[in-house]
Amino acid sequence: MKIIGLLGGMSWESSLVYYKIVNEKVKEKLGGHHSCECVMYSVDFDAIKKLQFEGNWDELTHIMIDAAKKIEKGGAEMLTICTNTMHKMVPDIEKNISIPIVHIADATAEVIKAKGIKKVALLGTRFTMEQDFYKGRLTQNHGIEVLIPEGNDLEQVHNIIYNELVLGEIKQSSKEIYKLVIQKLVERGAEGVILGCTEIPLLIQQEDCTVPVFDTTQIHAEKTVEFALR
Repeated sequence: MKIIGLLGGMSWESSLVYYKIVNEKVKEKLGGHHSCECVMYSVDFDAIKKLQFEGNWDELTHIMIDAAKKIEKGGAEMLTICTNTMHKMVPDIEKNISIPIVHIADATAEVIKAKGIKKVALLGTRFTMEQDFYKGRLTQNHGIEVLIPEGNDLEQVHNIIYNELVLGEIKQSSKEIYKLVIQKLVERGAEGVILGCTEIPLLIQQEDCTVPVFDTTQIHAEKTVEFALR
């Protein structure tokens, strides 16, 4: 089994879920008392959030490259970045390390295509929903059409992530907002919905939706183990 590198802290609540799933999956695959061999580096999310809102992606790229290098130096043989938004930096990170990265969009696309779905809704931070690094990869590399919320719906999805979910606050009122946003996207033709922020599964589960839900945290963590065991 390869030594797994986990780059977390964005936020630590979802990184905790990654660590749990990865170890559970290793135990399921190998049995006995097996757990994953891993190196985790966790950043301070307060600094990350401030730079995101300032649009200082150059400094964020520097932070992510530095963290990835520390993970590689720690002995990791592969890297999983435990967040959707910061996959924006993957091309730059790949140029600065020699270990492979398990990309969250590719992992999710595999599961979507296995279900024969061609058009999905994408929920996440404003950066993930609006910028092309994520939805563009799904479309160009995997032939999946991506719909995102419009207007105030997009802002509400984004604000609930940063003002509540990354702080560990789970509100029924916010769940209802998300369910309504998802339903509007289904009416626009979405055949499934990507929970494209690793905190959203804290709020929304399959039973909340009328179409298949793709929990990127669960999918990414499981694909990480599959890669480690190849």
